[in-house]
Amino acid sequence: MSSLAKRIKELRQERNLTQEEFGNIFGIVKSTVSLYESGKSTPDDELKKKIAKYFNVSLDYLMGVSDVRNPYKETSENKIIKDDGYELTPEEKELLETITSDPELSVLFHDLKSAPKKKIKQLLKTWEFINEQFEEMEKELDDEE
Repeated sequence: MSSLAKRIKELRQERNLTQEEFGNIFGIVKSTVSLYESGKSTPDDELKKKIAKYFNVSLDYLMGVSDVRNPYKETSENKIIKDDGYELTPEEKELLETITSDPELSVLFHDLKSAPKKKIKQLLKTWEFINEQFEEMEKELDDEE
């Protein structure tokens, strides 16, 4: 059984939901829930996002990449507070929501978290080079017009 399958079943059972009730919430039939929980089928990315949001867990947690259910908590004023107690800026909050709602970005940032500094520096230099290339291409296109 995959980590995703285990997490789906675990979250459903924590809320005392039957497979049928879980299916009704997400617009799927009981047999599909059973296939997800046995690892014989996998929900698409949109459904993963809905499941994570419903159970207030990160996609990393849902997919078994992390054991931290939700590394950020929302206060009563709808502010996200990091574990170290500092409040995220609106830009950081938007970036965090973008990353956590996209499974591919989520995995990428999870991998970067454990990457050596040398690798991160190389990636940043590569990113700077790509941005420079795009800027040059845009300038050339503007000059042609």
